[in-house]
Amino acid sequence: MLDANLKAQLAAYLERMTQPVELVAALDESPASADLRALLHDVSEASPQVRVIETTGAGKRTPSFSVNRPGQTHGPRFAGLPLGHEFTSLVLALLQVGGYPPKVDETVLRQIRELQGDFEFEIYISLTCHNCPDVVQALNLMAVQNPRIKTTMIDGALFQDEVREREIMAVPTVFLNGTRFGQGRMSLEEILAKIDTGGAAREAEKIAAKAPFDVLVVGGGPAGAAAAVYAARKGIRTGIASERFGGQVLDTLGIENFISVKETEGPKFALALEEHVRHYDVDVMNLQRAKGLVRHGDLVEVQLESGASLKARSVILSTGARWRTINVPGEQEYRNKGVAYCPHCDGPLFKGKRVAVIGGGNSGVEAAIDLAGVVEHVTLIEYDTQLRADAVLQRKLASLPNVTTIVNARTTEITGDGSRVDGLVYEDRASGESHRVELAGVFVQIGLVPNTEWLRGTVELSRHGEIVVDARGATSVPGVFAAGDATTVPFKQIIIAAGDGAKAALAAFDHLIRQPVNAA
Repeated sequence: MLDANLKAQLAAYLERMTQPVELVAALDESPASADLRALLHDVSEASPQVRVIETTGAGKRTPSFSVNRPGQTHGPRFAGLPLGHEFTSLVLALLQVGGYPPKVDETVLRQIRELQGDFEFEIYISLTCHNCPDVVQALNLMAVQNPRIKTTMIDGALFQDEVREREIMAVPTVFLNGTRFGQGRMSLEEILAKIDTGGAAREAEKIAAKAPFDVLVVGGGPAGAAAAVYAARKGIRTGIASERFGGQVLDTLGIENFISVKETEGPKFALALEEHVRHYDVDVMNLQRAKGLVRHGDLVEVQLESGASLKARSVILSTGARWRTINVPGEQEYRNKGVAYCPHCDGPLFKGKRVAVIGGGNSGVEAAIDLAGVVEHVTLIEYDTQLRADAVLQRKLASLPNVTTIVNARTTEITGDGSRVDGLVYEDRASGESHRVELAGVFVQIGLVPNTEWLRGTVELSRHGEIVVDARGATSVPGVFAAGDATTVPFKQIIIAAGDGAKAALAAFDHLIRQPVNAA
């Protein structure tokens, strides 16, 4: 099952285990069970601490297995083969159950252990989903820390009857005690905030009590991370408030153009960003969404949706951007019910079905190419009279027999049966005629919109909603700087955003040292 190189790597990791682990497997005679049996055999060979126990699987999803300490039964469960992106989830579960401490702040671990009540989580994933492992790993960690928490990863491609019965149209989808809990990427902090209702209020109180920062960064993507690192290295009091650390990078599958990093994946890159920031004396405040900016004399106040506010002598805005929506009837109604924005994550759920991709730029054409290998048929719809993607991508698209390209078309409606998408309506812009395409999913790939609505009336914005900045990253408000995809800087790229963040931090420091000595 595992090649020699991966076996060697696994054995090296599992040397960190200090306690024995039992893999209790529910198996039958199916090919999937045979594959899981082979995988578990390879894992047990990688460490003398690991023992496999086979059961008949009565009453449990088959094939599946749980990772337990001897004599216990509440350890993380995997229904299906945790390969692909989920192999790391398996390795971490083995290490944590085997006594290796997680890299999580002790206050968070204490919060998990003190949770009251019984929580049974089910996480539906696809093995190609790069957002799913974060959710699986967060819930697995919680199950290891608290015996009243149980969690099961379920491969949607293997348990398709459940996917249909529960009408799962996007991954990850999480159920808690049989009720839909959430969809999409969720961090450990986000999950805790949803189930520990008093946690958000306690965090808001702590934030409100913080002394003013020299530099406060708002946003935790590449621009914000770079700004925080450069500011902290100047030895000044630095804080970073972010709704989700990593920003758009978390939704990016492959990164192959960040100089010196030959190739990586978005979630790994985002984790590296946060680790780099935490290496310095930076006050990191996650799950904090900004809602207002006010200048008070020599200080700038950033108001948060939690009710708390932060003050600083200078502020760097790096709030990034989000997927642009097409704003037609049916889009919001069927979001995550057939309307999707991540082909890598949700594509496997549409195996053998007909889908559409809206957008003829690089992202749209890449999505169509990717989906064509999974689904029955792809209809690519572009508003312009021609595709805008790179020529090499267009040639690849044209070579695929199960892709139809429609240009000069305006999507007017996404239709459904009340519970899921069943079609799309578009208008031929040349003739004005309306056409309907029957399909099961629609992937929207039409670019990004800056996260700056909360700044309207405070800093100057372009007609596209971007923060207007000068060559130093300064905005129209003294002491307030901006960087990254939320600004008017052209070419929205990770490496450009990181450079912008560094520049804004240097400009903010230059601003601070030129202020009167008696500045607050």
